[in-house]
Amino acid sequence: MNRTDRLYALVEELRAVAPRPRSARWLAGHFEVSVRTVERDINALQQSGVPVYAEPGRTGGYCLDKARTLPPVNLTPGEAVAMAVALRQLEGTPFRGPAGSALRKLVAAMQGDDAAAARDLAGRIHLLGDAGTMPSVPRLVADALSSPRVLRIGYGDREGAATLREIEPLGYVGTATHWYLVAWCRLRDAVRAFRTDRISAVTITAEVPPPRALRGEDLDIPYGTVRQLTLS
Repeated sequence: MNRTDRLYALVEELRAVAPRPRSARWLAGHFEVSVRTVERDINALQQSGVPVYAEPGRTGGYCLDKARTLPPVNLTPGEAVAMAVALRQLEGTPFRGPAGSALRKLVAAMQGDDAAAARDLAGRIHLLGDAGTMPSVPRLVADALSSPRVLRIGYGDREGAATLREIEPLGYVGTATHWYLVAWCRLRDAVRAFRTDRISAVTITAEVPPPRALRGEDLDIPYGTVRQLTLS
């Protein structure tokens, strides 16, 4: 068993007996590795965010917080490929990178035969033309809401005049052709929308911006209807 498979199997073993613990010695015997290897594997899982903790005592061991984990994801090969096709529509948006990472995690969690079938099916699908029409969003701009910091950006307006701005990111607005980063602009002392393809440079500062709400009136766009994204 390679290490990737063993890490996955470790989580499933701990999930199966949770909240009871499994000792490092028991796990080492079960997976036919050394206790030191088990300890390294557990440390790797903890570093990646898996909620595994050590319970001390003679009957202690490693436990999994079952309430903070998900059961195995059982995507069909067709569902996995459908998600991959849908991701092509995210090219040029701030969410292409996280979406690709999420799909890789889901495929890694599939049963081995299903994952192989999904890869075979994907290899039979070909798309004509470019993946998207919008320019890509700089990674630091795409991460602006996930890691809230004041950004220092170089920005060119529609006439091509360049300015240096310090902004406090608040949200995104996407249209059929462009994405905009909505932010509090310290130069203008007001909310502004910055077209992402006009951002020429980005620097993340160490400053955490003060809390600001993105109000409906801040998105008073004179054309079209703005709809908030939901996950339901």
